[in-house]
Amino acid sequence: MSIPEPEKAPFTEKQGQYLAFIKMYTKVNKVPPAHTDFQKYFDVTPPTVNQMIKTLENKGLIRKKPKTPRSIYVLALDELIPTLK
Repeated sequence: MSIPEPEKAPFTEKQGQYLAFIKMYTKVNKVPPAHTDFQKYFDVTPPTVNQMIKTLENKGLIRKKPKTPRSIYVLALDELIPTLK
């Protein structure tokens, strides 16, 4: 009889940090982060932020309203989201 593998998060470490950032930023500021907030925190370019947001959305980890600023909402389970580094 085999021992089941522990539940693995359905995202990479970097994706987890973006999810953690969205959760923490929203909790502290009462609004989701803008793209410029991601750029400043992660020290990345606008295309990098756009690609990550598309990836997270395609994986079903976030939801956002098209063409609506600050509309990102995390769908991933809280217990899977890592601590923000």
